[in-house]
Amino acid sequence: MRRLARDSVYWYDDYMSDDYAKSSQARQHVSDAAPIARRKLSHEVLDRLLPRIRSGEFPVGSLLPSERDLMSSLGVGRPAVREALQTLERMGLVAIVHGEGARVVPLSANQVIGQISDAAMHLLSGSNDLLEHLKEARLQFEVAMIRTAAQRATPEQIEHLRVLLEDHKASLDDTPRFLATDMAFHRAIAEISGNAIYKAVSQAMLEWLEQFHHEAIRAPGAEKTTLNEHVKMFKCIAAHDPDGAAAAMVAHLRRANKHYNPKAVADDGAQAPRRSS
Repeated sequence: MRRLARDSVYWYDDYMSDDYAKSSQARQHVSDAAPIARRKLSHEVLDRLLPRIRSGEFPVGSLLPSERDLMSSLGVGRPAVREALQTLERMGLVAIVHGEGARVVPLSANQVIGQISDAAMHLLSGSNDLLEHLKEARLQFEVAMIRTAAQRATPEQIEHLRVLLEDHKASLDDTPRFLATDMAFHRAIAEISGNAIYKAVSQAMLEWLEQFHHEAIRAPGAEKTTLNEHVKMFKCIAAHDPDGAAAAMVAHLRRANKHYNPKAVADDGAQAPRRSS
């Protein structure tokens, strides 16, 4: 009996050791976790194909293996393969051509940003706070972008910006054209940076915000005010003055941000007319 008692003590000491306690906690954590969900076969096929595309095994312009070859090599049915290929197409990584197969296509920053636009609009429409966050993010982003443009602009780029500004001025009495030239001016600033991400994100932010333009608070003569603000930006870029360019952009966007409000999207889903930035 004494031997049994001593063994029991030893067993109790082992049981209370740190290692045992940690392993016990780990087992408890696993048991409390949510059940592991079964994955669709198409997700597994996608997980096999994505690394091969990213690694360059299938370079831009090349064809992926045929459906039959993928079915054979991966041991899955045609529905799983087709669903995975359709997902790749929605991601913008391949183009599926009937009778040819899935061909890898070049992916641009614009395509990547464009894929999230619908989701971003849905998210923004349900939250006033997120709309305010977007305004703030755009201001910070565009200020950094115009600083870069003022530092890097070449004589040719400055001349191109001047031509766009003249076209912008000539469209004052033509609202649709004024909007188009306004967008062109902002795109040109992004292009001067030489950064494709700047261009894609700047364009997307402006397009998202324009869905919330509030016509009721649009001040008379807003087009002339916008033009004058753009002229100030141009002069600072042409003078390679990043501080002045940043200050002009801040003033421009703080005024423009007052024109964006969730009420701009009507209850029936109709969008308000687009106006200047």
